[in-house]
Amino acid sequence: MSTPSPVHVPDAFAAAYGKGNASRRAWIAELPRLAADFLDHWALRPDGPAEHGQASLVLPVIRADGEPAVLKFQQASEDNASAALGLRAWDGNGVVRLLDHDPDTGTMLLERLDAARPLSSVADDDTAMRILAELMARLVAVPAPPGVRHLADVAAAMLDEVPRAVPALRDPAERRLVRTCASAVAELIGESGDRLLHWDLHYDNVLAGRREPWLAIDPEPLAGDPGFDLWPALDSRWEEAVVTTGDVTRAVLRRFDLLTEVLGLDRQRATGWTLGRILQNALWDIEDGKTTLEPAQVTLGMTLLRRHTP
Repeated sequence: MSTPSPVHVPDAFAAAYGKGNASRRAWIAELPRLAADFLDHWALRPDGPAEHGQASLVLPVIRADGEPAVLKFQQASEDNASAALGLRAWDGNGVVRLLDHDPDTGTMLLERLDAARPLSSVADDDTAMRILAELMARLVAVPAPPGVRHLADVAAAMLDEVPRAVPALRDPAERRLVRTCASAVAELIGESGDRLLHWDLHYDNVLAGRREPWLAIDPEPLAGDPGFDLWPALDSRWEEAVVTTGDVTRAVLRRFDLLTEVLGLDRQRATGWTLGRILQNALWDIEDGKTTLEPAQVTLGMTLLRRHTP
């Protein structure tokens, strides 16, 4: 008789992540066995139920020395392939610390942070945005190590896709916006930078810690210009912090100016790379069958274009 796995995969995660994708369902089915193997391999014991994000499962554990940690399981993909490389390069400076890593499965043992206290729990938006900006400044101060994907390659692939993708948008104004974003990227692609970018640094990817008040989690490391990292911050808590202010332009520019000031970025260049992020999101949406852009993307893009036309 087989021993029951000490790990239960939450039904909500299995249903949402595995929907319509056989590869994902197969990976989910393997998770209990994978978790049991790594609990044994790294001499860990479970310390509570598994939690999950959109694409990863996190199991609280206790190490043999009594220290709390978490096991993170994520299906290997191009976006997360360099996660361990990036975490090692940052070495815990402003980001969760990597304690161990299995390159074959992508399983990571990480220091435990307070998942119940994300940066989005800080009510004052200016305070939260400054905390995020200061963390981002520390992260992008590190040069990208060899082996991390490069923004130049990502940008070139986007530009190749634009002629095929744009006709799918119904609104001529949105088609013009996407082409304008592509033009901005084309002007900047020759100087795409060499900093180590997080690529997804928003309020819910910053958690309270013990050794530091706040630490970033879940990086998708990319080598490039820090301006390409601003969009997730600008889009954080959009409905509450931007739309409900009654002055969307002021709210967007306040966030943009704070981020670029703390990071010491040229605002016109940062505008161009933020338009590149809007282009990337638009291409992903079109690939998913959408024929209109997200309103927040249009608002962010048009607001920045009005003030900082590349």
